[in-house]
Amino acid sequence: MQLINRIQAFAKLGEFMSQFSENGYLKKENIPFNDLYFNKMVALIKQSKSHNGWFNEHNIQFAFKSWSACLTDEKLLKWTSEYVLEGSPNKKIAIILAGNIPLVGFHDFIAVLITGNKVIAKLSNNDKLLLPFLANYLIDVEPQFEDKIYFTSEQLENFDAVIATGSNNTARYFDYYFGKYPNIIRKNRNSVAILSGKETEHELIALANDIFRYYGLGCRNVSKIYIPKDYNFEAFFKAIFCWKKVINDHKYINNYDYNKAVYLMSNFNLLDNEFLILKEDSNFSSPISVLFYEYYENLSAIKKMLDREKENIQCVVSNLDLNGQVNFGESQSPNLWDYADEIDTVDFLLNLTN
Repeated sequence: MQLINRIQAFAKLGEFMSQFSENGYLKKENIPFNDLYFNKMVALIKQSKSHNGWFNEHNIQFAFKSWSACLTDEKLLKWTSEYVLEGSPNKKIAIILAGNIPLVGFHDFIAVLITGNKVIAKLSNNDKLLLPFLANYLIDVEPQFEDKIYFTSEQLENFDAVIATGSNNTARYFDYYFGKYPNIIRKNRNSVAILSGKETEHELIALANDIFRYYGLGCRNVSKIYIPKDYNFEAFFKAIFCWKKVINDHKYINNYDYNKAVYLMSNFNLLDNEFLILKEDSNFSSPISVLFYEYYENLSAIKKMLDREKENIQCVVSNLDLNGQVNFGESQSPNLWDYADEIDTVDFLLNLTN
C-alpha cells in the first residue's frame, strides 16, 4: 500500500469522526459507509458511559473532535513530509494501550499504520470499544489495512517492537518483559500551568478546560499551577465556575468528598469552591478533584525547575516566554507532530532494523 493511500484512508476516517463532535451528532453527506456506521457509532458512544463511568458523551465527543481536526489531508501530509516513509520496515509492532481517557493510544495506532507497519494492539479493559470500531471503519475505507491490524486480549507474542503506556509501576513490568525488544515505554507524567497573575478571563476559562477535561485523568491535564507570591485567586475561581456541572457526576464528586475529608482530618490548609480543592503541594500528580499549587519567586527559578523536572512534565501551559509552552486551553488538543514524552514515535518506527 502506498503512503498516499494510507493518508487518504486516515483523512476519510477523520471526516467520519467529525460527525461526532462536542455539538452533538450531525450526519453529513458523502461520508463513505455512513449508512452502515453512523448510527452504530452513536450507540457505541452512548454505551461507553455504562462500560466506563469516566467516559461520558461530552468527553468522547471532544476526543473525536480533536482527532478529526488532526486527520485531514493537509495535516497528515505536513506530518509525514518530515520523514522518508516509502520502503519503510514492515514490522509487527505491539502497542499496549492505557485506558485513562478515550482513545488515549490512538496516536500510536496511527503512527504504526502510517509508517507501513502492522499493529498488534492490546486494549485496556477500560477502553476497548471505540478503537476496534474505528479500525473496522478504516478497513472498509481501505481494505489493504485488514492484514495490518490485529487486536488481542491475550499475551502478546510474535512482534518486533513494543510501544507501551502505563503508570510508573506498570513501566517496571514492561521493562522486565519487553526490555529485550526495541521499545518505547512511557511512565507517569503530569502537566503544569505557569501563571503570572495577569491572565485574562478568557485565558483562565481556557485553563479550566485544561484542568477539568476528562476529569483530570490525562497526562496532558493540568494537575498543578505555579503562581507568583502575591497571586489573587478571585479571578481564577470565577473563571473555573464554568465547570461547576462536574459536581453532577457521582464518580467525580465521590472523589471530591473523599479527598476533602482526608485533607481536613489532616489539618491541611485548603482553598475550596465546592467542586475543586486547591492544595499547596510540591508534588505534580494531584488526585481527582484536587489541583496542587506552588508559589514561585521569579521566571528564572521557574525555568530552572522546568528543566530539572522535565522527565515528570508532559506539557507546560502558559502565556509566558517558556520553551515549548502550550497556550491556555490547548493542552488536550495536540497535533500529530506533538509526541508524548517528546519521543518521536515515527522516527523510532522507521529506524527499526531487520
